Amino acid sequence: MQKNNVISFVASDKTQKMMSEELNWCMRDKTPQYAKWQAKDGDTVITLYESGKVVFQGKDADLASDFWITTEKINSGKVDVKNSGDKKETKKEKKEYVNPRIYNSSSIGSDEVGTGDYFGPIVVTAAYVSKDNIEFLENIGVKDSKKLNDDQILEIVPKFIKQIPYESMILTNKEYNDSYSIDLNMNKIKALLHNKVLYKLSNQIKDYEYIIVDQFAESYVYFNYLKQSSNVVRNITFFTKGEDKHLSVACASLISRYIFINEFNKLSKSLNIILPKGASNLVDEVGKTIVKKYGYDKLKEIAKLNFKNTEKIKESLDK
Repeated sequence: MQKNNVISFVASDKTQKMMSEELNWCMRDKTPQYAKWQAKDGDTVITLYESGKVVFQGKDADLASDFWITTEKINSGKVDVKNSGDKKETKKEKKEYVNPRIYNSSSIGSDEVGTGDYFGPIVVTAAYVSKDNIEFLENIGVKDSKKLNDDQILEIVPKFIKQIPYESMILTNKEYNDSYSIDLNMNKIKALLHNKVLYKLSNQIKDYEYIIVDQFAESYVYFNYLKQSSNVVRNITFFTKGEDKHLSVACASLISRYIFINEFNKLSKSLNIILPKGASNLVDEVGKTIVKKYGYDKLKEIAKLNFKNTEKIKESLDK
């Protein structure tokens, strides 16, 4: 069962007006008590209350809310975001087993971000964490990497990035669109990028005990993707939820996200449009605005064209 995220903040009058206009197309006929309106955007239910409090609820609430949190920061200069999950479901979650021998080792880990985002690049990072740095990273909050929002990531990564050896690669959406095909799908692209950063870093660091990849494919599938590649790194341990198993994966995830956020913000600034993350219906609306302002060709530079969003954007504008 998917975790039910609940994210809320008090929106200014300007943000409320913008939300009412942007989400008018998906508003529900019936609303809860004391609510101005309620809308359903993809898998997320959004409710604006008379008090000004806006609540995002659903498994993609973090993605759906991100755009409006950024908007509120621009409109009012600050925002107090509250994030809570469904307690009943949390109790049902099984605690992940963490092997202390692996967790306390000196190891290299890799992870990627941006593969689920229509806008913004794909970033893959390999990071090395020695035994001596584990306590330091735990103390600054790296152990809880998956609980950190974008603002916290922008604050925490500079605290350790100069101390942790790493290699990152950025694949722009133009490069992604030029290379994507039936024979070169998303997972194969990820495997190629993971292998490149792992090869570079493992050649610099000689005293690692493990190489850990946050698993996105079965090991035999991963290596099949690399069968035509040279310099394949093979001594890999694959883990789901790898950031829990070793802090090298957590650091790789945070560094990738840190780079992604900065690249994403640059892209938004260049377009003079606040871009939403993820691939929700709100992304489609912003995509239509971009096409109207810059033309279809602009999407090839800034978006992943094989996502269903592209077809929905075109269909909407061709009506």
